[in-house]
Amino acid sequence: MYRYDPIDRELLAERTEQFRDQTQRFLAGELTEEDFRQLRLRNGLYQQRHAPMLRISVPYGLLESAQLRRMAQVVRRYDRGYGHFTTRQNIQLNWPQLHEVPELLARLAEVQLHSIQACGNDTRNITCDYLAGVAEDEQVDPRPYCELLRQFVALHPEFYWLPRKFKFGFTGAAADRAATRTNDAAVHVLRRGGAIGYRFFVGGGLGRLPMLGQEMNPFVPESDLLTYATAILRTFNRFGRRDNIHKARIKIVLREWGIERFRAAIEQEYAKIGASAEGEQLRLLPQDIERMRGHFAAPPYRPSGEAAADLPAQAARNVRFAAWLKRNVRAHKMPGYRVVFVSLKAPGQAPGDCTAEQFETLAELSDAYSFGELRSTYDQNLVLADVAERDLHELWGKLDAAGLATPNIGLTTDIVACPGLDFCGLANAGTIGVTHDIYRRFDSLEAQYEIGPLRITMSGCMNGCGHHSVGHIGILGVDKHGEEWYQVTLGGSAGHDAAIGERVGRALARDEIADGVERLIRAYLELRCDEDETFIECYRRIGLAPFKARLYETEEDSEAAAA
Repeated sequence: MYRYDPIDRELLAERTEQFRDQTQRFLAGELTEEDFRQLRLRNGLYQQRHAPMLRISVPYGLLESAQLRRMAQVVRRYDRGYGHFTTRQNIQLNWPQLHEVPELLARLAEVQLHSIQACGNDTRNITCDYLAGVAEDEQVDPRPYCELLRQFVALHPEFYWLPRKFKFGFTGAAADRAATRTNDAAVHVLRRGGAIGYRFFVGGGLGRLPMLGQEMNPFVPESDLLTYATAILRTFNRFGRRDNIHKARIKIVLREWGIERFRAAIEQEYAKIGASAEGEQLRLLPQDIERMRGHFAAPPYRPSGEAAADLPAQAARNVRFAAWLKRNVRAHKMPGYRVVFVSLKAPGQAPGDCTAEQFETLAELSDAYSFGELRSTYDQNLVLADVAERDLHELWGKLDAAGLATPNIGLTTDIVACPGLDFCGLANAGTIGVTHDIYRRFDSLEAQYEIGPLRITMSGCMNGCGHHSVGHIGILGVDKHGEEWYQVTLGGSAGHDAAIGERVGRALARDEIADGVERLIRAYLELRCDEDETFIECYRRIGLAPFKARLYETEEDSEAAAA
């Protein structure tokens, strides 16, 4: 992973002290609430329901063991003993005290973690395929390009006060494991005719009026990453609406202009920059790219003969290990190695939460089994990307002891959810309690295996932080006269087959929603053509109507039908 040089460290230290001074002046009454608001947002600090919420950036989801250990210390000292992994691969703290935040940030800065531009109308944390560098279907490792762009846009004065927030997502593989087209800009790094380049999508975004990014350019040369990104951001900065916060995203410019005019504006700016002296400065040189690739070199893998193990034999001796192996372990491009998913979706656990003790365990396990690195995923789980097959059984035992081996990756109980009304000041309805209610209905592995792959996603408000718009079953919390209600969407997807879900109909009350989800799943089991047809395949084959009928079916309806 990229490690800060002296210039990086000095910059981060100066920025931390700057925010310490700003916070002290606010607490002393020398800055107004509005003046401080703009400063705290650009340092990752929201004012939430009960306390400030601090969002910590995890660039492209990559963490090292020293950072995990520091997170354990920080959540014990400055929070309530846990942190929360988000759908942008970040970490959030829900209970810091404002006067302690500058010192908290100073502790994080010592291990190259920070909250710069984690909030505000600027370029946010860049997300990436969580299997970058190890996936069998990867064309190009996107991480060096993520870091090159991160260094360029961070604290860039031209892109620091955009009309609204702006998010980049990267992948370099055939499968999209980063929900890239839900971002304002998606960058697909690929090879064409032996040359590396980028396929750019622009105009995605969830929340109000969810949209998927549309293709702007099918192949931008490798040297022009910063040039094309500048063209996009500059176009947005110039034409994005600043008169209405709900219409300020780049997707609104695309929607109002149409794709042809929108694409022409970006391409015109791209050509203008490329023909100028600025274009020469922005152009990536081969040595720039090779230098950055050096930060993401492959670790010292053992020969396959030393790393491999007879996994079928081990699985045959232990049914619980076999279940974990089936659901939480994936193929690796290196013979003798596997990718291990760490579930943050144990029974009774809020999706994405990680305790101080678990942070410490993960630091130890990443050092022992995965070259000191851990990755966060956009669906609120974690990944140990480089585990030798011979270590899998031992690793499973230690994860299991720490409550981190629930074998449910990609299944019904692997629910994605924002913190909702329990914490967020913007939320209209709770999410955590609903996830627990759904979980209890399908907590047996036999039931989940029968259902198969299913993505349930949930947001507590229209901002869509829980990705409800792209869930196979999406749930949106809404407020009706002070009561919590839930709208359901079906058929969404965040992967290579990305789609925005269809709203089914009227919202369900708090005490109805889990039952409604159960009815949808039971309907799928009855309607699928065979056991291999997944929920999303079944939905796309038969459409909304049969599921809608079952969602609003009452017990009286069922009894009447049976009679």
